[in-house]
Amino acid sequence: MTLEEYNKACERRHEINIGHMEKGVRFIDIETAYIDEGVTIGAGTLIGPCVTLEGKTEIGQDCMIMQNSRIVDSVIADHVEIQSSVIVESSVDEGTKVGPFAYMRPKSRVGKNCKVGDFVEIKNSSLGDGSKASHLTYIGDSDVGCDVNLGCGVVFVNYDGTSKYRSTIGDGAFIGCNSNLVSPVTVGDGAYVAAGSTVTEDVEADALYIARSRGVKKQGWVSSRGILKKKKK
Repeated sequence: MTLEEYNKACERRHEINIGHMEKGVRFIDIETAYIDEGVTIGAGTLIGPCVTLEGKTEIGQDCMIMQNSRIVDSVIADHVEIQSSVIVESSVDEGTKVGPFAYMRPKSRVGKNCKVGDFVEIKNSSLGDGSKASHLTYIGDSDVGCDVNLGCGVVFVNYDGTSKYRSTIGDGAFIGCNSNLVSPVTVGDGAYVAAGSTVTEDVEADALYIARSRGVKKQGWVSSRGILKKKKK
């Protein structure tokens, strides 16, 4: 790109941003927002610094698209808050909060009033209204119902090295922290999966699924092995 081409691109980007501002969009720093011509943004939405909106992205009214977020060919409904996250070819419904540091890969659909928290990745999956994955969770090739809680460290194990498989989580289910759902499995409505479980079979509605080995305590084991750390004086 020549200097002349660069200057023209900067001028055009500034014109696009001014156009959105004239229609009621708010900017924290209008000079650092990168918005493609095909993007639409509703009035009252706040755009933070270093936000990139690409392709045919649609942003609703009264949203907060905060610093360092990138949204590509996606639909974001009204009253959505996105913090430092990447959303590609996906959709987010009203009142949902995404991020910080979440990643929505193509064909992901998140419903109303959901929480997609820090270091959560969603790929080719749906998350029903009111469901929450607050942190450190991978949701791949799955359909998650409404009002589901996915605990920290939950992984949908969707790939066996050759093929990918799909799982279904019913409404109101609770998936405890550090659980693995080995697809394809179905967890019924209102079922509970105990923290630390690896689920390899369907779980019926209203059931509790526990898959852990029993803990063992060996008193005095550390000192008997001579590995007890001495306290520094």
